[in-house]
Amino acid sequence: MHIILRSKIQNLTKDVKKLSIILLMLVGILLVYFILEYKKMYKVTIAGVEVGYIENIEEFRNSIDETMYTEEEKEYMAFYTINDEPEYKEVFVDKKTESNNDEIINIIKDHTTPTYMAYEIILNDETKAYVSSIEEAEQIVSDMKQEIEDEELEMSISIAQKYTEDKASLDISNKEEVEKEIDSEIEKAIEIKGATVNGVYLGYTPVKGTYISSRYGDTADRSKGHSGLDIAAPNGTPIYACGDGIVKLACSYYGYGNLVIIDHGNGVETYYGHCSKLNVTQGQEVKAGDLIANVGATGEATGPHLHLEVRINGATVNPQRYLYK
Repeated sequence: MHIILRSKIQNLTKDVKKLSIILLMLVGILLVYFILEYKKMYKVTIAGVEVGYIENIEEFRNSIDETMYTEEEKEYMAFYTINDEPEYKEVFVDKKTESNNDEIINIIKDHTTPTYMAYEIILNDETKAYVSSIEEAEQIVSDMKQEIEDEELEMSISIAQKYTEDKASLDISNKEEVEKEIDSEIEKAIEIKGATVNGVYLGYTPVKGTYISSRYGDTADRSKGHSGLDIAAPNGTPIYACGDGIVKLACSYYGYGNLVIIDHGNGVETYYGHCSKLNVTQGQEVKAGDLIANVGATGEATGPHLHLEVRINGATVNPQRYLYK
């Protein structure tokens, strides 16, 4: 009995060994087949959508910075934000499956927001231009500050960094363009300073296209120096207010003939004499450039002209300090 049982066990053991060998052979065949037909890759998903496969995560991530934007697109770019980060999952795929790195990077690009930066040149709290480098900005500001100080102008110029997602809003200029524009602003400020009396800007020429027939202080045919400036012009030529103010007087006034006096504030007044016609009334508010009268020869005048006076606290000053320079 024992001999029979032992024989059966030996036969069963042989059968198990044979079966094990067969199973190992099958597993080996399957493994070889799997190795020959499949490979390991990483499936990439963006915003829940499968977009392709890559072979190496680290290399792929490094290539994003290098290839997602062209050099032209990177110009003035400070950084970019990926709004939907890619997700990576290790998978086995058919060996014929190819990676599509470039396509995936383009899809990632569609899910990014670039932020651009330039250097802002600010003059009197107003942005005048943008430049691409801090060196350019500092040179411009240094040059312009020196000019502003030399001219003793009340102007400020500074630099700020401007960040924006709208590249088109950064209208980048070169150094020469910026300096030209700011020089123009400085020239305008110099002009305004030269036409400002006690803080009052007399920036509008009262009679256009004429010539000066008698200057301030002239003594010819006068017992004392001329109190104003005579500007010859045809009868009826329009006369405009030099600056903003209130009409203090608009009537016939002794040797001035028809006279308009405008009070500009801060003790500054302008006189417009010998008018043929008055177009304003006492107490009326006027702005620089408003029509106030017409050239004539009323009062003590030898011919049609505008007699223009500028007074500070009642004392006459040479109008050519501010007008008809």
